[in-house]
Amino acid sequence: MASLVVAEHDNRTLKDSTAKTVTAAAQISTPVHVLVAGQNCDAVAQAAAKLAGVEKVLVADDAQYAHMVAEPMEALILSLADKYDAILAPATTNGKNYLPRVAARLDVPQISEILKVVSPDTFERPIYAGNAIQTVQAPAGKKVITVRTTAFKAAGATGNAAIEKIAAAADPGISKFAGEELSKSERPELTSAKIVVSGGRGMGSGENFKLLEQLADKLHAAVGASRAAVDAGFVPNDYQVGQTGKVVAPELYIAVGISGAIQHLAGMKDSKVIAAINKDEEAPIFQIADFGLVADLFKAVPEMVQELTRLGY
Repeated sequence: MASLVVAEHDNRTLKDSTAKTVTAAAQISTPVHVLVAGQNCDAVAQAAAKLAGVEKVLVADDAQYAHMVAEPMEALILSLADKYDAILAPATTNGKNYLPRVAARLDVPQISEILKVVSPDTFERPIYAGNAIQTVQAPAGKKVITVRTTAFKAAGATGNAAIEKIAAAADPGISKFAGEELSKSERPELTSAKIVVSGGRGMGSGENFKLLEQLADKLHAAVGASRAAVDAGFVPNDYQVGQTGKVVAPELYIAVGISGAIQHLAGMKDSKVIAAINKDEEAPIFQIADFGLVADLFKAVPEMVQELTRLGY
């Protein structure tokens, strides 16, 4: 029949993860439709309509979808499910929240964090913190899938899909949005940044992360951290990159004072270029790094900042 991609957005802008999920959906079942559920989200719908390969954009504009609360999203997706062979969402915090509910209600197994579409019913996904790739075949019937978007190219903005307004589903009334505390930064968002500078336990303290912030500002980069640095209280947990944090795949990942535990590698090893700075030449991070510098980070990072300044960055 078709694939339905649930858009990731903030009611103002369409996230790049949606464009990458569209690429995966087109390999499973066509045509591809995109569901934009939000409040005052016309700009998001317009952006989704431009994605190459999208035939139709369905827009559910209602206050209950403003924050993608799981239960209202579940009800909306289920109201549309009969029309689709496959339902996909990016493997983001939101997608991981509502899509398992959809799979449970449809009584089908969810296929999580696919990295590759082998055929319309066969997929590759990571297991054991990304140290092995599992090939799974879905049973006949409807497929519910989350997509690890770092593994797919974004669909281009060359489309011109039709936009259709749809009615909101009945609110289950069993949960509601209460509030949120968002960190604000002038730097790029971690999961979409082209350059990421991350620090680990070797930074020694949260105060020392100012060194990385200086480097990140020169490179227009996002700042990340290993779990060890987060657990030590150096930085907030929204900085965390790894199996239990955020998965990133920037063009350049600079790992500073990070030993390279398996859990961290699972979140960044798909980066295009990996550079590591560590005073321990036996650190596991050097096994996957494209460029490695065995040095004291407290000397090397300031020198990098000075050189970037000299070059006009």
